[in-house]
Amino acid sequence: MPILRLNAGAKGLVLDGSPAAALSAIRTAATGAGPVIVMIHGYKYDPNSIGYSPHASIFAYRHHPDRPRQVPWMRHMGFGTGNRDEGLAIAFGWRARGNLWRARHSARQAGQQLAFAIAEIHRLAPTRPIHAITHSMGSEVIFEALTALPAGALHRIVALTGASYASDAFAAMQSRAGRHSELINVTSRENDLFDFMFERLMPAPVPGDRAMGVGLGLRNAVTLQLDCPQSLAMLTRFGGHIAEPMRRVCHWSGYTRPGALRFYAHALRHPEAVDLSDLKRELPAHYGPRWSRTFARPNLPLPLPMAGKAAS
Repeated sequence: MPILRLNAGAKGLVLDGSPAAALSAIRTAATGAGPVIVMIHGYKYDPNSIGYSPHASIFAYRHHPDRPRQVPWMRHMGFGTGNRDEGLAIAFGWRARGNLWRARHSARQAGQQLAFAIAEIHRLAPTRPIHAITHSMGSEVIFEALTALPAGALHRIVALTGASYASDAFAAMQSRAGRHSELINVTSRENDLFDFMFERLMPAPVPGDRAMGVGLGLRNAVTLQLDCPQSLAMLTRFGGHIAEPMRRVCHWSGYTRPGALRFYAHALRHPEAVDLSDLKRELPAHYGPRWSRTFARPNLPLPLPMAGKAAS
């Protein structure tokens, strides 16, 4: 299985679990065929901490039945199939533990290092499409990388419940590389509590700014609300068969929901089949407001008719 496990180190990129030079491994990996898909984890992971390494959990190939939130991305993203053109998986680890402020600073440092790896692959293999999928504060990593990349280096981004402000996402997507990239902004009202906490704990870049889950009015971005029944039904036209949400509050359903990762793989591997303009045209024009799921009335069964009386 073609996989490159990179970590953001104190002095630059390092290979996970290997003393070999990262640059040499990057250059060797660039010579393959098929798309390059960069996978970036979110908050609370750290490749240098035992028990918190993403390479032993969501970036592992096999699923641990006793860890329902640690759905392995590799297999669902189409790696390990044995196909010659399945491409290159880059599992990118960064230090995302500690408080939010420290993690955000670490994410932006990691983004600069990731930009170096992406730029090198793009230089050596300019015709290979390079995509990224992120979760939570991993959006900060890829947005920072965008600001340092040349135009055309990164093709499409799938950001799952991104922990970034809308203005930061907007600025990244309007950068030199961002203007030539596409963003599928996956959100859900299940994530409202986490967006609210992010906005209360992290200072906003501009007054009145909100987390990117509220939506982005960009030509090269589309917001996909994953707990919207109409949106889920519409996705079947694009090869997406994603299970309905089961919780009112969840930060991980963007990738733990059955069928979700497979749809993202389809959208990254076959962007022509999941065209951004078509998505924008077919998706509902309005998003569900914040807290609309958290405080929605439960769907209770209808009461049985009283004995001796006909049901009305």
